[in-house]
Amino acid sequence: MSNLDNINYEIDLSDGVITFKNINTTLGFVRYNDGAEVEYIFVNPMFRRQGLAKKLLSIVEEKIKIKPTPQDPISPLGEKLFKINKQEIN
Repeated sequence: MSNLDNINYEIDLSDGVITFKNINTTLGFVRYNDGAEVEYIFVNPMFRRQGLAKKLLSIVEEKIKIKPTPQDPISPLGEKLFKINKQEIN
């Protein structure tokens, strides 16, 4: 059982956005396009490291039937973070 199993939240599915929220706050969300490119993903710092981002990405994959990939960064900071995360994966 993961920490995610202990969190009470609702899932809001809209075109291109999936949001996890509870009565008090947004726990996290992902914005994606029809090609399953992730345009933005966010998890509230209070709920990080509990599997929410993985769950968001798995829902995108279920909906689009394509494994989600990051969209090309549009800012220098985004490019830097993208390179760091890519190195961690490899």
